[in-house]
Amino acid sequence: MADSGSTIFAPATAVGKAGVAVIRISGPQAGAAVQLLCGQIPRARMATRADLRDPATGERLDDGLVLWFPGPKSFTGEDVAELQVHGARAVVADLLAVLAALPGLRLAKPGEFARRAFDAGKLDLAQVEALADLIAAETRAQARQALRQLGGALGAAVEGLRAQILRLRAQAEAEIDFPDEGDVPGGLVAAMAPAFAALDAELADLIGQAARGERLRNGYTVALLGPPNAGKSSLLNRLARREAAIVSSMAGTTRDAIEVHLDLGGWPVTLIDTAGLRALASADDGDPQLAIEREGIRRTQLLAKAADLRVLVLDATAPVIDDAFSAYAAEALVVHNKIDLAPAGRGALGVSATTGSGLAALETLLAQKAAAALSEEDGLPSLVTRARHREALEDVRAALLQARAQTAAELVAEDLRRAADALGRIVGRTGVEDVLDLLFAEFCIGK
Repeated sequence: MADSGSTIFAPATAVGKAGVAVIRISGPQAGAAVQLLCGQIPRARMATRADLRDPATGERLDDGLVLWFPGPKSFTGEDVAELQVHGARAVVADLLAVLAALPGLRLAKPGEFARRAFDAGKLDLAQVEALADLIAAETRAQARQALRQLGGALGAAVEGLRAQILRLRAQAEAEIDFPDEGDVPGGLVAAMAPAFAALDAELADLIGQAARGERLRNGYTVALLGPPNAGKSSLLNRLARREAAIVSSMAGTTRDAIEVHLDLGGWPVTLIDTAGLRALASADDGDPQLAIEREGIRRTQLLAKAADLRVLVLDATAPVIDDAFSAYAAEALVVHNKIDLAPAGRGALGVSATTGSGLAALETLLAQKAAAALSEEDGLPSLVTRARHREALEDVRAALLQARAQTAAELVAEDLRRAADALGRIVGRTGVEDVLDLLFAEFCIGK
């Protein structure tokens, strides 16, 4: 995707009516484009009001602000211009058409601005991922975690570890290459044990953060389980504050899982409505409806196993736990719905999806459970947020453990090289070409 010879442009704000729209231009022809549109290139890093005109006709297109960021001190490392114009669709469309007609300019591909920033060394790969996560953040906790990583916290930790490993590798190679030199003491490899132990402790701490970091990025999953007609779909709709699931008195209405994403106390919670659990006959007798319901129950069971929290929703008028879902009762949060029709069961949380009674208490409890699962003891967000990070750190740790067990300096040096390369994959130093196109394709055009 990288194409540093061309000049790219794209809207950096969403399509639709808005007070202001932003159009970015990056590349060697950015200055020429601004000169043609505005008649001059404004002072660097100073918002300048200007008439924007079609250079072919002289027609005035808009009255806006122009910002000029000469490279290399810009987001992409190239010459960058930013046009802040009125957000009318017509204004934006006209400006994009004019830019497309200028020589050497083309519309940017998704993520191409961020890709150029990465290629210029403005961002490491972990920071690029953090930028994508920040754009996609739906809760305060997700944004906070992404901001910490965007600030380079993971990259700094990785570079610190990598520097230690490279020092150890230099010692091992010195013992290989200069065993008879007077200024190279013997037994360098044998003396590495304390350094290996310290590195292992740091890696164990980072890997230990991974589960929380990945879960925070993806959301804390809560599966609503229970018998048919217990009101799971109604409860989901109430918590989502919209009609996300079809509600019917007919048993088996919910056949497939329905997900809604909630922000509870600043924590991301994914609520999953599942098919009602009930015992079915071993044979379907050719009934396609029963066959579909059986598949829905099978999927519910898989979701129940994978969920971070299982909420067992029972009908308060008939709070019976039968064999179909008794396996989940002991470890699940039990909620009795329909307390407007009958009192809640003893020891269970009572709610009414109809009247809203008890829902505030349920939301608070879910937020507390999400916070307990996703927050760190030191109050700081996790550094490790993706499976790719965790897997690379596990490779580093395995290589170091193998190096620690070696006796030959040559083998120690090779294992240390593997460890350093695995760390380099996290920030984009080595072996990430297969990751790049997939990552940058996740971005919107203009970022």
